[in-house]
Amino acid sequence: MNAVFEALSHPARRKVLALLKQGPMTAGELAEHFAFSKPTLSVHFNKLKEAELVAVERRGTSIVYHLNTSILEGALASLLRLKENDE
Repeated sequence: MNAVFEALSHPARRKVLALLKQGPMTAGELAEHFAFSKPTLSVHFNKLKEAELVAVERRGTSIVYHLNTSILEGALASLLRLKENDE
């Protein structure tokens, strides 16, 4: 769960997840929304993959990213449990 919260801590990674809510996108399509260099974006994509927030599919020479909603749901459930324990 720590990897999920670490991945969610950066606004660029949250933006990637928001973009993927619309549907799967290639790395190039995602890159169009950022002014970062490719190596910087690669670091962000890797953080999201490590946290299992995105699934990756290779299509020919393209890498396609998919949102993994089950991990997000699990993180939200964990947060809600913390809140319930405080009350």
